[in-house]
Amino acid sequence: MFYELAASSWGQEELDAMQRVIASGYFTMGENVRALEREFADYFGMKHGVMVNSGSSANLVSTAALFYKQDRPLQRGDEVIVPAISWATTYHPLQQYGLKLRFIDIDLQTLNVDVSKLEQALTPRTRAIVAVSILGNPAALDVMRAFADAHGLYLLEDNCESMDATLNGKFTGTFGHLNTFSFFFSHHISTMEGGMILTDDTELAHLCRSIRAHGWTRDLPPDTKIFDRKGSEFYEAYNFILPGYNVRPLELSGAIGREQIKKLPAMTAQRRKNWALFQELFGKDERFIIQRENGKSSAFSFTLILNPAHNADRERVFGALRDADIGYRIITGGNFLRHSVMKYYDYEIVGDVTNADIAHNRGFFVGNHPQDLTQQLERLHSALHNIA
Repeated sequence: MFYELAASSWGQEELDAMQRVIASGYFTMGENVRALEREFADYFGMKHGVMVNSGSSANLVSTAALFYKQDRPLQRGDEVIVPAISWATTYHPLQQYGLKLRFIDIDLQTLNVDVSKLEQALTPRTRAIVAVSILGNPAALDVMRAFADAHGLYLLEDNCESMDATLNGKFTGTFGHLNTFSFFFSHHISTMEGGMILTDDTELAHLCRSIRAHGWTRDLPPDTKIFDRKGSEFYEAYNFILPGYNVRPLELSGAIGREQIKKLPAMTAQRRKNWALFQELFGKDERFIIQRENGKSSAFSFTLILNPAHNADRERVFGALRDADIGYRIITGGNFLRHSVMKYYDYEIVGDVTNADIAHNRGFFVGNHPQDLTQQLERLHSALHNIA
């Protein structure tokens, strides 16, 4: 395809890293994973990094950890405020742990949650907020953290689409009590599959480490406070203290990630150069609503919403994209309330979700990659020039 939705960001460095792991004969979670956890946390200025096998698992483990805190743990039936647009595994762990979701609409310009509706969504049962920065564009994370602190709520930041973005000079993925990242193929760095949890809270970090690997104690430091060592080392090596999972990453992914994190600043800079060209081509075209930058976006992709005032036919637009050999897809997961899986959820909608519906019904995105996309974006502009 001339203009793909996703493209590899690997070079010889990643292939060489894989060969070193293969030559070592050690493939399960080991020194490369531990090193990436340190390097990734250092990059973002956080105390603790816990690597897992995907961003989805990062959300699952983070949600679980909040249920096992010593003080003020989450409980089934508690409520959590969520945006109407995000990916499925932003929401699924919340449902799986028995939380009630309160959905609020998005801002049509930024595609992020409309923070003016937070107060309306708050009830005596509200215990947490999930913050999502959509497709590289920082949400109003400062507002959400202040709101969470004022009301004694946990802030879980799903930053799987927005690595290396900043708000007021602070990285996204550092505002929450727990913060999650994805290393999937199409994301800002790729380790085949993989994800990371960042936190400054030592208790939460230790809970995540235990939950990541069977709920055992083996990966915890001697001074951990989340359990009391009572037995001999023979038994403590297999002491299960929490209902955990096996979502450990591979050494291959850790080694690849160490090479990718070195390249991240340059890759983000190229994505932003492409973003500047996209803005130049489409920013003044009233037929489209494009994502308005909040803070400094890391430009995951380029979103286009057909302006309802112009009443364009999206299927005709899609036909033009297919003819031009350009890939396209729904914005993240669209309005999640429109999916059949909602029949399994306990949830309420706060107000209306008109903007999320507009994005769902009239929006799409095309890819951005850490390489010069001048030719691809010019073809996109040409394909849509006389269509919408």
